[in-house]
Parts: sequence; C-alpha cells; structure tokens
Amino acid sequence: MNPYASSVVISSLALGTILTLSSSHWILAWIGLEINTLAIIPMMTKTPHPRAIEAATKYFLTQAAASALILFSSTINAYALGEWAINTSIHPVSATLLSIAIAMKLGVAPFHFWLPEVLQGSSLQTGLILSTWQKLAPMALLLQLSQSVNLNLLLSLGLLSTMIGGWGGINQTQIRKVLAFSSVAHLGWMVAVLKISPQLTLLNFSIYILMTSTLFLTFMSLDTKNMYELSTSWSKTPTLAAFSMLSLLSLSGLPPLTGFMPKWLIAQEMIKQNMTTFALVILLSTLLSLFFYLRLTYSMSLTLAPNLSFSPTTWFNLPTNLLATPMVLSLLLLPITPTIMAMV
Repeated sequence: MNPYASSVVISSLALGTILTLSSSHWILAWIGLEINTLAIIPMMTKTPHPRAIEAATKYFLTQAAASALILFSSTINAYALGEWAINTSIHPVSATLLSIAIAMKLGVAPFHFWLPEVLQGSSLQTGLILSTWQKLAPMALLLQLSQSVNLNLLLSLGLLSTMIGGWGGINQTQIRKVLAFSSVAHLGWMVAVLKISPQLTLLNFSIYILMTSTLFLTFMSLDTKNMYELSTSWSKTPTLAAFSMLSLLSLSGLPPLTGFMPKWLIAQEMIKQNMTTFALVILLSTLLSLFFYLRLTYSMSLTLAPNLSFSPTTWFNLPTNLLATPMVLSLLLLPITPTIMAMV
C-alpha cells in the first residue's frame, strides 16, 4: 500500500476509535464506528484476491447493518426519553436493540457468522487489527450500556458464545479461523459477566487483547497460516515454539498462566451471585475450546516435520522487544492478580 494511503488509513482507524471512546452522544459514537468500518476496508482489499474482496464485502455489509441498527435504536431512545446521551438511562427496547447491534459488531454468537470467514480472507496483520483494535469502540459502548441491558439476554448470549466458539473451532485447521472461534468464546465470558461486574469484563477484555496480539505476532513471525505448517516451527525456532505453546495454553485458560485469571475471577463472582449452575455450565463449555488449543500445541511441539540437518536455527523475524514483552505478560501475570484487581 502507498505510504500516504497507509498513513491516512491508520489515522482514520485511530480517529474513529478515539471519537467513539470519548463521545457521550450516540450520533458521535455512531460516526466513530462508521469511520472505523470504512478505514479497515482498504487494508482488507490491498491484496487483490477474490477471498480478500469477499471478506471485505461480508465485513462491510455486517458492520453497516449493525451501525444502522445502532442509529435506529438510539433514535427510538431519543424519541422516548428526549436524551441522546450515552451515560444516562436507556429505554428497555432501545437497550435490547443496541446490545444486539453491538454484539453483531463484536462477533458475539449467534451474530458471529461473519467473523471466521472475514478473518480467513484477511492477512494476519489485518486479522490482528480486526481481533483487537476494532473491538475497542464497540466494547466501550457495551460497557456503558451494562446497567441498562437485560441480564437474561446477556447470560444467554454469553453461554451461547462460549459453546459455539468451542464447538465451531474443533474441526478447523486454519489458524485464523481457530482464532476467530477463540474470539467468540472469550467474548462469551465477557458478555456473561458484563451486568454483574463490568470491571471483570474490562479485565478479561484487556487480557484477551494481550494474549491474542501475542499469538498473532507469533504466527506472523513464523509465517504460519494453517495447523500443518506449525509442525515445522519446532525445528526452525525451538525457543519461540515452546513459548508459543505456553501462550496457546494461556489463551485456553489453564493455570498457572495468565489466561486462567479472568475465568477464575468470573466463576468466583458468579458463585457469589448464587449462579453456581450457570458457572458450572460455562466452565464445562470451556473444555470444547481447550480441545482445539491442545490440537494446536500438539502440532507445534509434539509433531516434527522432516528437517535437514544443515537447516538454520533462528530466533524469529520480528524485533525481539515487539514479541518478548507481550509473550512474558501473557504467561506470568497470575501471581499479581490482587494488584491488578486493586487497580481495576
């Protein structure tokens, strides 16, 4: 992409997100979301491939429908209450429609069908932006809506997302589709605890962004796009493969790694709210996700491709500081959980 065009696109991405994060008016928030959507399209179509064009079209249509629903529901809310402010009380009908529209933008089940196909048709770099940066603005709006949304709706969306995210990723061999279903499952945990404890949703979202960014940077460094190519990573970069295996296990939520922290705290909070059965079911649904994470770790660490003895062993292509810091953070934050909770 032309450097000038690239700078305009990146600036527009930043502008759209900052505008939504800082706005207290529904129209301004909607404008920020629209800028975000339009800015990512050129990045998705910079590779002139039919899959990229298809992914960009699906993304644009889905996001345009969600944005139209946000505009429609915020107009209904303004008509009913005479308020355009985000941080005031929301009409129940508008709150339900807004939560559905934001769930569509985030890729929460059952509005997740676009996410695996769009990520599969995009490059790893664009997939990283779609999985992390593009979720900041909708999640900020959802956090501000948390006290106005129906609890049963959020619990239903959360449980459905964790089950579909785990079930859908089981038979996938493409890395980007696996990470897409992983995103659906993690968003289910965030949505389920949103009304009970928005602080835990924010903590879970921050840790999800950290771990997902680490894995995307790892796969970009290894230039890996499917599960079979992972078997060559151990012979080429043994140290990176070992840390990547631990990062995958952390994303699955296994103790004593960082990814266990949000699941532990969310389950504890649900038990405090006398939702023991729901906590048990959502924890059992995590076992589905654990299966495909273990498949990835098996391909990466326990499967060796034919390797010539004179092939070079390298560390990785990306600058060391770019990957080392998030890798360490995505593995070793569990012991400082009390400090993190005090900050949140």
